Parts: sequence; C-alpha cells; structure tokens
Amino acid sequence: MNPRFQPTSDQVTPYLFFTGKGGVGKTSTACATAVALANEGKRVLIVSTDPASNLQDVFEQPIEYNETVLKDIPGVTAINLDPEEAAAAYREKMVGPYRDKLPATVVAQMEEQMSGACTVEIAAFDEFATLLTNRERTAQYDHIIFDTAPTGHTLRLLQLPTAWSGFLDESTHGASCLGPLSGLADKKELYSEAVEALSNHTLTTLILVTRPDESALSEAARASTELREIGLENQCLIINGKLQKFVADDPTSVAFYNRQEQALELLPDELKKLKTYELPFVPYQLTGVHSLTTLFAAEQMIDTKAEFFEKLGDTETIREMIEHAGAKKSGVILTMGKGGVGKTTMAAIIAVGLAEMGHTVHLTTTDPAEHLSSLFNHSVIENHLSISRINPKVEVEHYKKEVLEQAREHLDENGLAYLEEDLSSPCTEEIAVFRAFAKVVEEANDAFVVIDTAPTGHTLLLLDAAESYHKELERSTGDIPASVSNLLPRLRNPAETDVFIVTLPEATPVHEAERLQVDLNRAGIEPTAWIVNQSFSATKTTDPILKARAQGEGRWLSLVQSKLAKKTILVPWRHDFSVGYQHLKTFI
Repeated sequence: MNPRFQPTSDQVTPYLFFTGKGGVGKTSTACATAVALANEGKRVLIVSTDPASNLQDVFEQPIEYNETVLKDIPGVTAINLDPEEAAAAYREKMVGPYRDKLPATVVAQMEEQMSGACTVEIAAFDEFATLLTNRERTAQYDHIIFDTAPTGHTLRLLQLPTAWSGFLDESTHGASCLGPLSGLADKKELYSEAVEALSNHTLTTLILVTRPDESALSEAARASTELREIGLENQCLIINGKLQKFVADDPTSVAFYNRQEQALELLPDELKKLKTYELPFVPYQLTGVHSLTTLFAAEQMIDTKAEFFEKLGDTETIREMIEHAGAKKSGVILTMGKGGVGKTTMAAIIAVGLAEMGHTVHLTTTDPAEHLSSLFNHSVIENHLSISRINPKVEVEHYKKEVLEQAREHLDENGLAYLEEDLSSPCTEEIAVFRAFAKVVEEANDAFVVIDTAPTGHTLLLLDAAESYHKELERSTGDIPASVSNLLPRLRNPAETDVFIVTLPEATPVHEAERLQVDLNRAGIEPTAWIVNQSFSATKTTDPILKARAQGEGRWLSLVQSKLAKKTILVPWRHDFSVGYQHLKTFI
C-alpha cells in the first residue's frame, strides 16, 4: 500500500502543478493541499487555469480573476483565471484587424482555426506564465499552487525556434496550433523563463493525479512520459479515490474494491518510477474547508443519515434508447465523451442491441488497445454485427506524411520541424481519424454504423471550412475526400444520425460534457440524449461510503435532467460486469 498524501511545507517545493484528466479530483486535491499548507502558517496562492474550474464551488465563495482571500482560511488567496475568456480576447486581438479587410468567409475560417482546445491551452499558459514570472507577486507567497498544468505538446511547441519566426504568418495545413501561436512573437522571453521555472526541480513539482482505474492510469503514464521528455522530471503520483475496505455482503462494494485492486496491479511501467501516494475514496462532497482538511486525516467523515437520491424525472432505459434509434432502419450513431466515462462500452451495447433487433450493424472504434476485443472477449458475434478498429497512430502518420510532402516545396528545415510538431496535436488526430471513419460509413449502405469516439464540433467546422474556403485561402490543406464531404451534412441531420453524450454523475465529467454539447451545437449537431453512466444512486449498495456518494449524485443528475439533456438514460454501476456478446445483451 502506498503512503497517504499529507503535504507539509518542508516536503513540497514553492511551485506545485497539479495535472490529470478530467474527473480525477485534481482541483479538490490542489485545494486541500493549499489548506494544509496554510494551516502551517504559510502564505499560499492557488490559481486555476481549468476552463471547467469549480474552485469557487470547492471553497464555497465567489472567486474570479482578482486575488481573493478566503474568508474561512485567510492564509489562502485564490485566483480563478478563465482561459476561455482569455482565448476569446486573444482571438479578437488576432482576427479583429482583418474584419474590414478580408472576406467574411476568410474571417470565419480564421476564427474557427483559433476556437479549439489548442488556443485555450495557449491562453491558459499565457496567464500563468505571466503570473509565474512576476517577481513582485510571487514574493508575497511561500507556495503557489496551479490547478491544471500545461501538456507536453504545448511546451514542445513553445520550445521550437520556428514558433517565434515569421513562419507563423504563413498558415500551412489548417489543422491545429499554427493559428493559436501566431500572436506570441513578443512573449518569447517570458515563456522561456516560465518553462525554465517549470523544469527547475528545486522550484517546481508536477503532481500527477489519477484514479485507480485503467483509463486514468494510462492517461497519467502518457502525460508523465511527455513531460519527462522535455525536461520536467520532478514528478510524483497521487492515486485518488482508493476504497480502503469493502462491505463483505454488498456485491457492489466488493466488486468496486476488487476492480480498483486489479487496475493497480497493472500499473504502467512509466508510473512505477514515480514516488506514489494514495488518497481515499471519500463519502462526501469535497467542498468547504472542513471537508478539505478531513481529506488528509486518518478517519473519514460519513453521513450515516444519507438516503438514496430519488430520480427527479423520467429517464429512459438502454432498451428504449436502442429501440428508438433502431426505428430508423439505418443510420450513424456516435457515442461521445471524455475518457473513462464508458463510451466504448455504451457503443458496444448499442451495437449489440441493434444487431439483436435484426439490423445490420458495423461497430468501429479508435481504441489502439483494442478495448473492443476485451469487451467481446473473442466471443461468438452474431452475423448481423461486424467490428473494425481504426488505429489513430497509423491514420495520423498517413495524414502527416501527406501534409508534409505537400509542404516540403515551400518550407525550410525549421519550418518542417515546427509543422511536424503541430501535426502531433489532438486536432490533427481527430481530422485523420475522422477521414478513416468517413470511409467506413461510406462503405456501409443500408446499415447502422456505430462510432465509438467521434470528432468534436471544432474539428467538424475545421473540415467544413477547409473544404468550403480552400480556393479563397489558397492553403495546402490536402484534398478533402468525398467520403468526408458527404458525411458532414449527414451528421448534422437528426433523421440520419443519433449522438449520445456519455458522462458520469460527477462535477467535472458533467461540466466537460456540457462544453462538448456547446461545441457540437456550434457545428449544427444536436445530441439525441445523455447517458449518465456508473450511477451508485441507481444501485442498492449498503456500503456507507458508496451510499453517501450516491446521495451526492443528486445535484448533477438534476442539472443534466432539468437543463442539459433532451433525454436522459441512467445506467447503474454494475457489480457483475464481465465480457462477451452474451453479457453485453444483459444491459438491454
């Protein structure tokens, strides 16, 4: 067993960067660390650069851009930076001068080029780099805690010399970060100083926060490797949400405990190198100073009066959802959501359900680990269902090769190096994979195609813009295949396409799903329904910790049902989860 994470001022560096995929608890852990250090008499500044930040919810008071001293613990000052707002200001700074000089279609393309996650991350980096290098401000605090660290991709881009050259004025392939970086030429020195501070092990520690499940651990391993490769080696790992013991006569409790243990037995090699701590699976919402202080205590608070949350309104069953989708006879079905919410499992269940109705179904995924193979466990698959796996690495390499070959004629060695790194962005992967998806859909006539992990609205708009404005922009975007051109209108047509957003009944997954829905709406796509997966409130658990967590789901289920989703499907946490075609049928 790993030791409990209990930060003290003599054990931690002045700068602490918490990072991890959405929903692993990095904000609450960062806030609890700030409270612990302040209780030692230290002056602490905590800064959030997360677009879905819930800093104000955790501390239970309004927190905005201005430094806010916490009312219940004066030793902590908080700043809630809004990278979305910063990104909007940054876009306007870059695009504004061209509004009256270029055609509206060109301006629209420029705006879309700078509307994705890459721009938001660059804007976030700009915000905390400005703060980190301000000696007058940093001298006021003993510790500065950042909730959300930059990715290795962003830092590699900023370290490339071409990022600061005139090359950025000449857009090349239109996939990802060239637009977002095009206005940074005057900040090279500031960013270099910030990156240097990040890599200084006496000043900075990167704290990777994860959960004891396979998906989150894999993501933490990837982030650790990326950051280590560019010199950020002072890392430690926090495994958050580990159930400390189980209730023997509660199948849900036993299964939950065992599943976490199995995930930790398969800990990736990259993470075994790190100093590792644990934090318990707590039975309460981590809001308010008292609960944050209790997080590091030996005994956990349990509300023994917690009752099960009663559903606020009608929710559909998985069977009803599949029957409604199957009434169309053919079409495209997309499952979308952040990693770890169960969208691959939901895609497989939908595909099996449609096949059981007698429809011809093709199920495809981008999972390089062939998670579908493990779900079906090479079991007998009925004649109506076929499965394919699109390897993102293969598709990205093919796409990169195509773009780089076109660019060699007019770029020097530095320009090509920058373009190659730019093509390593998530936006590029989405475009490359979407092209492969489009080909699969084109080949499947009079059938259902179920797609696990679909492109964001930003990517769809980029593809649409690249197609529509190609001649006006004279960009070397590469040819847009007919399969892609034909699929974009189809995805926008609810008579042909169903989009299911998959989430969990927790704060961060719900906020991230909400942002995804807004993104899709921009692209003219309206989700059919939300699938709220792995709900403890839909089980009959008697474990006091899990039961209390079930009560806490009410707030998020209410938000989804009353404000976000047209329809809601509530899926209980399954204690009997196994694999194979026949087992997947039991969900229906």
